[in-house]
Amino acid sequence: MENLLGLLRIHVDKGVNLAIRDVMSSDPYVIIKMGRQKLKTRVVRQNINPEWNDDLTLSISDPHLPVHLFVYDKDRFSFDDKMGDAEFDIAPFLEAIKMHLEGLPNDTIITKLQPSRENCLAEESKIVWKDGKVVQHMVLRLRNVESGEVELQLHWIDIPGSRGLEGHNRVVGHIV
Repeated sequence: MENLLGLLRIHVDKGVNLAIRDVMSSDPYVIIKMGRQKLKTRVVRQNINPEWNDDLTLSISDPHLPVHLFVYDKDRFSFDDKMGDAEFDIAPFLEAIKMHLEGLPNDTIITKLQPSRENCLAEESKIVWKDGKVVQHMVLRLRNVESGEVELQLHWIDIPGSRGLEGHNRVVGHIV
């Protein structure tokens, strides 16, 4: 991990109006993938509006890789059912961190990202200064499914001794 820039903590908050995959509900969980990394939330039983409140942490060495999110319904006796997917780009978030915005008033909006055909945002995503840190809130509309959204927040963790964001060339990209 000699190219480690830092850690991206993804707080997977909740799902909203997820698809029904069992008789009357679903047992959803989320998988986050970036490159070869794969992380999973806990399963919330019989709930199409689950509250996971799980923190998943990715090691970031290539800020250009998109983060993929998959929602599944846990099944006991068969393969888990797909409940949609989404993806997002972390480049705008990392650009905000590189601005060194220490001293801003709490809840200052750094930038806003609009939903478009090129991304999975269900609504405007704000990157804000919160409690001395840069935080991005986003609601992702799930693709390849009849309904569902997932709400999450991004947080950055610097690693002492890592290359950090300063040692990386300018990050160019957009929310996908």
